[in-house]
Parts: sequence; structure tokens; C-alpha cells
Amino acid sequence: MYCTRKVTSDIVWVGGNDRRLSVFEGVYECPSGVSYNSYLIKDEKTVLMDTVDKAVSAVFFENVRHELEGRPLDYVVVQHMEPDHSATLAELVLRYPEAKIVCNQKLAAMIKQYFDFDLDSRCVLVKEGDVLETGRHKLTFVMAPMVHWPEVMVTFDANDGLLFSADAFGTFGAINGALFADEVDFAGDYMEEARRYYCNIVGKYGTQVMALLKKASALKINMILPLHGFVWRANIGDFVDKYAHWASYEPEEKAVVIAYASVYGNTANAAEILACRLNERGVRTFMYDVSMVSADRVISAAFRCSHLVFASTTYNAGIFVRMEELLHDLAAHNIQNRKVAFIENGSWASTSGKLMRGIMEGCKNMTFLEKTVSLKSSVKPDKLNDIEALADEIAADFVKPAHFTPAAADETKLDPTAFNKLSYGLFVLTARDGDSLNGCIINTAQMLTDSPKRITIAVNKANLTHDMIMKTREFNVSVLTESVPMSVFEHFGFQSGRNAHKFMSFEDFEMAANGIPYITAHTNAFFSAKVTAAADNGTHTLFTAEVTEAEVLSDEPSVTYAYYFAHIKPKKKPAERQKTGWVCKTCGYFHEGDELPAGFVCPICKHGPEDFERVEPAPAPKGHKWVCEICGYEYEGETLPADLICPLCKHGAEDFKQLY
Repeated sequence: MYCTRKVTSDIVWVGGNDRRLSVFEGVYECPSGVSYNSYLIKDEKTVLMDTVDKAVSAVFFENVRHELEGRPLDYVVVQHMEPDHSATLAELVLRYPEAKIVCNQKLAAMIKQYFDFDLDSRCVLVKEGDVLETGRHKLTFVMAPMVHWPEVMVTFDANDGLLFSADAFGTFGAINGALFADEVDFAGDYMEEARRYYCNIVGKYGTQVMALLKKASALKINMILPLHGFVWRANIGDFVDKYAHWASYEPEEKAVVIAYASVYGNTANAAEILACRLNERGVRTFMYDVSMVSADRVISAAFRCSHLVFASTTYNAGIFVRMEELLHDLAAHNIQNRKVAFIENGSWASTSGKLMRGIMEGCKNMTFLEKTVSLKSSVKPDKLNDIEALADEIAADFVKPAHFTPAAADETKLDPTAFNKLSYGLFVLTARDGDSLNGCIINTAQMLTDSPKRITIAVNKANLTHDMIMKTREFNVSVLTESVPMSVFEHFGFQSGRNAHKFMSFEDFEMAANGIPYITAHTNAFFSAKVTAAADNGTHTLFTAEVTEAEVLSDEPSVTYAYYFAHIKPKKKPAERQKTGWVCKTCGYFHEGDELPAGFVCPICKHGPEDFERVEPAPAPKGHKWVCEICGYEYEGETLPADLICPLCKHGAEDFKQLY
């Protein structure tokens, strides 16, 4: 029997879950199984976005047949040729022989390597930026080489802001009836599996992932639809930010991974003592016995944490087998930018410390703590001092020195971002003047008295909504929730009602009894009120008003200003590369330097110098640029006007910081 789920009004998930898969790709444990996602677009033309693994082929074909409802399948888009997403392609061609296969040149070559059916007669070749129009949807193809195979592309539907992301943004684990990440406790139950998936499947290709993130940052993405795991429609910025950390090899948090290899328990004892001493100093630790925990889990932790400690007994005059495998695997995944320490043990010749360091020295930007703790057989009292010293050296990176003397008056500062920590809410304030409707974003609305029911709001005088309230003495406040997308803030906060009719194209509202609109989507309550007093506060007016109507709209938690900055407001885009060098046209690997060595071979895709092209640094920007430290708005010019008012958040020039 078919089992599908609706993604949007005309897009359906037609994939499947495999809970009997114990090992993914023959390497990675999957105790919770894995999902294989495929999506059917039911437009004027029907489009299937990728196929699935053979393990779920039966339910997949039932799903496709059911959702087509007798219609022909017009296109199948192949974004990635790894068999867990393409194994059923040949059978799909037999069932739907008229379907066209949309792919790029590299995908076409791989399809012919895997299958024997006639591709040429049904192939639609696409390249970067090509568009397939299916009716309402316009699918733009974006190449994503080495994320994580060289042929990969992703697809962006500009109409609905959907990114079909291939293997990017996936996770291990069956999805258990839930389709969207906001339907589960993703951070608590799935983030570790998402990290383990990224670090082990894609982790080596950070440069290529950053290139894809740069392309994605230019798109207005409302939903991400990966080939494994959950669909993202809320808090997308959080997950993209995780990818930016992982791809840049910057740790997510300051913490210590202690991985140890111990035969008879003595090296484990040293690791335990170090973990205790670190935690006494307020340092968080994660411990792994490499003989009992698979390397992929330790690699995931290493991508997460800032400091790494490897403790190993000496074995056959070398490193203990499981530790040696782990270190080589970690180096192969391109780990960078970490502080590393070692503990070695040996009953007659402790050599593992030097050998472990030799492997890690092949990684970029690694800082090694000079003192290796060296044991002979077991921890003796004199070695406790060495472990204490190592704990002190590591903990020094975590503890901020205390300051007991107050700063001088001329050293005090007013950090505008400190105000983000106050517990503001975020609201859409709406008003009406005759036939004119308008709304804006405010962050200050609160209850003043319980009897009578009165509230206060603060409104910037530069807003048209302010002028309408001053004239009509009425307004509505809609309380926004944590699910609110950035587009709502852009619509009501990033444009002026003097230049745009904000309710002309906006559909998610109804009229309250006072004839003023309130917002119905991503809100949990609204209030209608009549102004009883207005106090001038310079740039803002503080209105006191009596509530005339109030209604609960949902049970979603209200969004706070702090939540907006942490989870909704887009993070900074990846920085432009500012170096001279050579880029591989096949996979995007960048080799820094004026000259490409003769006979150079790309370390990622193994192509030669003929597939590299020279790139120059981006030209130095002309003029100067300032950024608003409150909302991120950027101003370019020769000078920053002293009377500049940010068009987004209405703060003045004193809250702008010069970038260049």
C-alpha cells in the first residue's frame, strides 16, 4: 500500500524508510535506519525529483503510481548518481518509457556506466543556471560538484523558494512518519546523526560545500528538501549555520574530545583522570574508547569540539590498531583548526605519542600542546602532576580571567547588541486610515494594567503606521511565533508603506471587529486597542491603549528578539576568496599560488593541470561600507552621513560599524 506525504499543495514525498539497514555504505552504523527521499511535482507537467534505493523500491513505485493518478510522468530529474538514489532508475524507465531524464553531462556519463537502457533518446542535458518550466514551477539547476560526488547538482524552484538539495542537508535515521524537521525535536534527537552524516559522508569536501553555501546564500530559500532525512521549512538558518561551521572546519563549541585506546585499562585510567581534572576546571569533555566506538562517531565529535586529546598504548612498536585507523580516517576527512594533545603508554618503549602526532601534523592549522604525557605501564603518583599540568594547559583556553576592578569612566562602552539580550517580543503592528491599510514590525508591546486591560506599544515616528495611529487612535497587534519566516520581517519591516501597499499581495490576514487587519499565519494571538495616551520619546512615541478585542490564534511559543537573532535572521554569507591561485573545474578544489606545479594532480578528484583555471583575488572594493550592528543593513559611500537613519531598524549612524 502506498504511503506518501504532502510537502506543498502540489509537491508530494514519495520516498521510503529502511529500518533494516544496519550499516550504511558498508561503513556507518545506522541503528535507526535511513530514509530515501524522492519528491513528485504535480504541475502542468509532472516531475520526479530523483529515485530511491532498491531496498524501498516496492513502496516507492506504489507511491509514484498513486500520486500520478493516471497521469503520465513527464520528467525525472537526476541530481546524484549514487545508487541509494538511482538504483531504481532503470525500472522507472521501463514503467514510464515516455519520461524524459533531466541531468547534466557528468550525470549522463555515469548513468551510462550504471545502466544499459537508451539514455540519448530521452535525455535533457542541463548546465549551470538552466531552467525547466513545468507550469507554475520554474526549476533552476545549480551545479554542486563534490558535494559529495563530482556530478552532483541541486535544483531551486524560484516560485516557492524550494531547494532540492541532493545529499546536502541530509541525516541518518528513518523519519518515522514525520516529514518536517519542526515536527520532531531535531536538536535533541537528530542533530548528532545529522553531524555524523555530514562529517563522514561530505566532511572531506569543505571547500566545495562552502561554494554551494555561497550559491545558496543568493537564493531566497523557504524550504530545503534533501534526499535523506527531514524537509526544512522553519529555522533553516540554524541548520545552514551548522553546515557553515562544519564546512569551514571551525568547531561548533569549546569542548574536549578524549579518544583513548587501552588494552588492560591503564591508558583508559589516565584518560579518565584527565577528564575529571578538566571537568573540575569547568571544561566539558566527551570520551570515546576507540575499541568499542566506531570511528565515524569520534570523527563527528572531533568536528564538533575545539580540542582533541588522543591517548594510546604502544602496540607492536607503533600505535594501537584502532587508534591508528581512527587518526588516519580523521586526517582523510580533512580535520583542521584544532588544538591537539597526546597521552602515550608503553611498558618498555613508549612511541605512540610521536607517531600519533606525525599523522596529525599532516592536517592544516593544528596547534599541538608541546608536552606529551608519557606513561610506563600505569599511572604513578609522579605522573599525576603531568596530567594536572595538561589539564591546566587545556583549561587555560576556556577560562576568562576575572576582573575585580571597575573600568575607568572613559573605558565604559555602550554595546548596541547587548540590548538584543533583553526579553523583547516581535509583533506586527497594523493600522487603518480610511481605505489605506498598513503594518510594521515592532519589538515593544506589553501589558500595562489588568483592570482595565491596557497595553503599551513603542513606535518609531518614521513609520507610516505611526502616523496612522496618531490620526485614528486605533491599532491591532499580532503576536509572532517562533515559526515565523524571515519573509514576514522583510515584508512588514524592510519596506515602507509610503512606497508599497503591504496588504495588496499579502494573504494571511483577516479583519478584526475594528476594521483593522490582523495576521493569521505564524501568530498566536492578536489584540485590538484604542489609544488613551501618547507620550513623545524623541525618535519614538509610546502609546497607551485600552484593549477592545483579544483572541488566541495558536499554542505556538511567541518569538523573542533573541530568538530572532539566533534562529531566524540570516547569518553572514561565506567570505569571498581573496587569494590568487588555481581552481579545479571538475570539483572546485582551490590550489593557492601564482604557479600550478607541472604534473599537479587534484587531491580531490585526481584530475590533472589541464582541468585547472587561474583565478585572481576579487578587486578591492571602491569607496567605503558600513554595517548596522542592530539589523545588518549595509550602507556604501564615501562617508557615512551623520544623520543617517537605518531604513530597516530605524537606528542612527552611531550604531553603524565601518567594514572597509
